[in-house]
Amino acid sequence: MPRRSRTSTALGISATAVVALALAAPPALAGPAAAPDPVPSLVAGQDTAAPQLVTGLAESAVGSPADAARAHLAAHADRYHVDPGELAEVGSESTADGRRTVRFEQRHDGVPVFGAQYLVHLTGEGAGQRVESVGGKYFTGLTVPTTATVPAAALRDLALGSVQDPKARAAATAEDHGLVVLPDGAGRLAQRFTVHAADPATGGPAAREVFVDATVGVVALAYDTRAPLPAGGTDQRAAAAGLEPATGTAPDARGNSAKVNIARLPDGSYQLTDLTRPATITTYDAGGRDEMDLGGGIPADLPPAHSPGPDFPASAGTSGATDASVNAGIVYDFYHDRFGRNGLDGKGGAITSVVNVSQDGAPYANAYWDGKKMVYGSGGPNYYPFSAALDIAGHEMTHGVISNTADLAGMGQAGAMNEGLADYFGNAIEVTARGMSMNDPAAALLGESKCRTGTPQACADRRMDDHRTTVDDYLGGTVDNGGQHLNATIFSGALWDIRRTLDPLTADRVVYRALTAYLTPLDDFVAGRNAALAAGRDLGLSHAQLRTVAAAFDAHGIKAGWESRIGMDSRTLARNLSYSMAPPAAGGGHWVAMAPAPDPVKGTGGTLPGTTALYTGSTTGRGAPVRLSPDDGRYHSWPSTDGTNAVWKAIGTTAKDHSRELLTAPLSGAGPVRSLFLADGKEPGNPQVSGGDIAFTVHDFATGRTSLWLSHDGAPAVELPLADGHHPDDLTLKDGYLAWTESWQDGQQYVTAPTVYSIAAGKVTAQYTAHAAPGAAATTASSARLAGGRLLWLDTPAGAAARASIRSGALDGSGVNEVLAADSPNAPTLGSDLTASDQAVTYKVQSTKPAGGWTNAALPKLWQLPTGGGTPQRLSCDRGGQDQPAADQGTRVVWLDSTPGRTDLVVRDRAAGTC
Repeated sequence: MPRRSRTSTALGISATAVVALALAAPPALAGPAAAPDPVPSLVAGQDTAAPQLVTGLAESAVGSPADAARAHLAAHADRYHVDPGELAEVGSESTADGRRTVRFEQRHDGVPVFGAQYLVHLTGEGAGQRVESVGGKYFTGLTVPTTATVPAAALRDLALGSVQDPKARAAATAEDHGLVVLPDGAGRLAQRFTVHAADPATGGPAAREVFVDATVGVVALAYDTRAPLPAGGTDQRAAAAGLEPATGTAPDARGNSAKVNIARLPDGSYQLTDLTRPATITTYDAGGRDEMDLGGGIPADLPPAHSPGPDFPASAGTSGATDASVNAGIVYDFYHDRFGRNGLDGKGGAITSVVNVSQDGAPYANAYWDGKKMVYGSGGPNYYPFSAALDIAGHEMTHGVISNTADLAGMGQAGAMNEGLADYFGNAIEVTARGMSMNDPAAALLGESKCRTGTPQACADRRMDDHRTTVDDYLGGTVDNGGQHLNATIFSGALWDIRRTLDPLTADRVVYRALTAYLTPLDDFVAGRNAALAAGRDLGLSHAQLRTVAAAFDAHGIKAGWESRIGMDSRTLARNLSYSMAPPAAGGGHWVAMAPAPDPVKGTGGTLPGTTALYTGSTTGRGAPVRLSPDDGRYHSWPSTDGTNAVWKAIGTTAKDHSRELLTAPLSGAGPVRSLFLADGKEPGNPQVSGGDIAFTVHDFATGRTSLWLSHDGAPAVELPLADGHHPDDLTLKDGYLAWTESWQDGQQYVTAPTVYSIAAGKVTAQYTAHAAPGAAATTASSARLAGGRLLWLDTPAGAAARASIRSGALDGSGVNEVLAADSPNAPTLGSDLTASDQAVTYKVQSTKPAGGWTNAALPKLWQLPTGGGTPQRLSCDRGGQDQPAADQGTRVVWLDSTPGRTDLVVRDRAAGTC
């Protein structure tokens, strides 16, 4: 809802470190058409022998629900392929009609498997107890060892080091959650941290879940979250001891008098603590404190909102305290009366709200659930306190329900369902409380009542009837944790259509059961559809009603294979690469990329980042890709190719092997994999290959020095001379010339210089310097590329919003041409990717977040123009994010594209022109 919609760089962490788990969608449960049974009995899992969903069961189960569930799985091992010994019970749900769901978490050699939960649904009692259905995610192919080989201190440093902003990094903390297994093929062992730091854009608190590979020592997965600090706050249940229930009055944010449930203290004064429900509801007034002060719980010196008598003063309204207390009660009653749920955690746990929060001394116009409590901003001149909007309160508190049930991961389609379910229930709570008709034009609005002025339609953050679909509107890529908020109404819109078509009570029960009994943390939209249909069958919906549910999902494009129905003007070379930190390479009609094994064409291999296999294939798409890297258990990535040979880095992943080795091999597979460089305590990087020449850098961890190396015509690599304090980067190698961006500190100035080296002459033939003087409008050179017999690079003025020019210099240093001016339309932006062939230069334009929010049109797009200069044209009209371009021959380019709801390697032979 109006939670801060953070981009993937909220902590200053590189956007390339953020990926969505692109677990491929299983077949959708068919809509109940003519068949007597509206759903098939089994939906197969993806990359696992364990089925995702088995329905239509009525099998006897004896014992406690957990024991009966385990026994059932063990008795039908040929059906489930699940080892009950690897399951740990993590929760259970019971309904008033006697249904019970036991939720298990998969453990691999005792280590939790991220997002892997398997659920067993039972009904009846005693001898009449039966298993109705079973399903979830259980990964049968895990074989990864579960002993970390990277020291714990190094893992923590890597997690903290993922915060790129120096100021934020200096104050960042890392909360260690222990080892987890990422379910990628055979599995990937990682240490999970919650990194807390200040958001460099706003100064407010930010948090990110960071998974560091515990055998390789690289960040494997990261996404933004709203995790609270580990420090505990006051115990609200203990604080309620000695209080007596009472009633009073308090003004709300709009000045209306409201009846409030309060508590009388022993000294005769009163506080906003509602003791009338099993879950104690307590509201605190932060008095304008900054939200950074509230991350670790309720400060010890902050009492609940207080009054000397039962009639609270005006400040209870202006702070938002009255509305927070009243609305928390409404939310509790909705979940209790409609579903029998006792509070957000289902166990009567205390419900805590903090209102009147500021940010950097200014009114805070937002609200969020931080994992422990509600936090409401004070609003300001344009907004009421955010607690005054019931659908906002309902949305954020529903996140508490979700975290205690399906715990949907905050990224990609799982994150969008998390937000969509919070949208749905927050809105349903408000519509129900107000007695609104589902046909009321305002019934579909979200957050429409928070504004002091303007129409509800103009004030609303989102609306449930925006008719967005997967095929037309899905927004992928790294922005917003893979579209966590941006894609929410695709899913919630389908749920809302069900609510408008069925009666609201039936719809609410279907959606609630889908959430609490069927969804698991890594589920996608199609799994959400399957869950709703299975829940509907559990609740006895008629065939016609089940057809209505299926039709709602159909109308929003949520059905099996929807990704293949998105119109694209590029050709797919490999599916589900998922990891934009591993850019592809191209040249001579071939590509090389880190791709999921065993089949990057069908995308049926592991889909988490960090798969260790390098594949190569034709950029024409003809023929099947073949594995290039050896199957030696090492981490293989960062490739370069000239179309004949490839060079890449391999990282050891065991306690005995922490090596960093540079390898090379012919793409044809006709020759052996050959070692180029291997030394303890040194890291090779920036590999480049052209004909018989290979260049790379070597970083010495002991001295901090980076050196430049060259292997000419197959000879052993030798170090090239560089002046002391000079650092090479952006290596490029072509037709007997090596070039790089050289940087050094010259007194008070920081110098960057695109530099050309003739291999035949054995000397530097050109160097074009750009001086960055303190306080001056300096420029920085980057992305050096050899193409068309010249050197190209980006020249970027200081300033985050600055656009770069593309410049070209002769290889003998005789002059500089401007290929594209910085003030040209569609000039490159800061951090653009630049690639070039002899005929064309291709670059990325990265937009800033539009005022109206992210759209597919605003995601990174690729542009192309002739190497000698001209008018840029859109390379592709694919609507999603376009990243990491690699030029092949002529105007052909391969890149990573997020249009189909995952990250695919795609290609175009020429620019599309105007889109």
